[in-house]
Amino acid sequence: MTLVKHELRQGKASFLIWMASIGFLLAICIFLFPEMKGQMEGINDMFASMGSFTQAFGMDRLNFGTLIGFYAVECGNILGLGGAFYASVCAVGILSKEEKDKTAEFLLTHPVSRKRVMTEKLIAVLIQITAMNIIFFVLAIGSIAVVGETIPWKEISLMHLAYYLLQLELAGICFGISAFVRKGSVGIGLGMAVMMYFLNLIANITDAAEFLRYITPFGYCEGADIISNESLDITLVVIGAVTGISGMIIAYLKYTKKDIH
Repeated sequence: MTLVKHELRQGKASFLIWMASIGFLLAICIFLFPEMKGQMEGINDMFASMGSFTQAFGMDRLNFGTLIGFYAVECGNILGLGGAFYASVCAVGILSKEEKDKTAEFLLTHPVSRKRVMTEKLIAVLIQITAMNIIFFVLAIGSIAVVGETIPWKEISLMHLAYYLLQLELAGICFGISAFVRKGSVGIGLGMAVMMYFLNLIANITDAAEFLRYITPFGYCEGADIISNESLDITLVVIGAVTGISGMIIAYLKYTKKDIH
């Protein structure tokens, strides 16, 4: 597992920066809730009259006067987008950086197979994503306890699970992309996350585009759906799992036969 440790050391700075940034915003949102709770009735009325914008973020089905309603929109967007950006950027460059940094010749001449190199790199990505999600969950629960609110364990756990699965799916897709590109790929990773996010907004706005929920992992991360159903949409989760695993399989098929420069 030497390569796993090497990748974790290399990604340590990036991990800490993303974790601190997203975690700080998450905690601030939770600490703001007690101050805003008394004004939520007016905010609910305002959001209810904003038409498509309200539908896009599911705010027509949430009560901002409750912690879980506030958390689903405000903290949900931070965790969803921030986590998606990190997972995509982390995975999309994990293979291509060897050619970009001209270290492929050194790495691949060692007595290890390409499959082992890929597997250890993939394990490093999964460890970082898993560690970050555990930290965010503990931080969220701790922050809610500090502000004196009742912790909605089931809803919070389901939402964090959904965001974790979203990040794993995007990581799988971007891992597959990483096997095809040769140079910088951060823009591809960020672009993939942003595209998936906006596909979900479009699906929320119009019924004609509802099929997009089956394409984007943000489809099973809708806070309003999770809170009202008290469960994840298993169909969407399975589709997402198949998509992510397919990305990983494609990466193995491509990279093991790729002409490395």
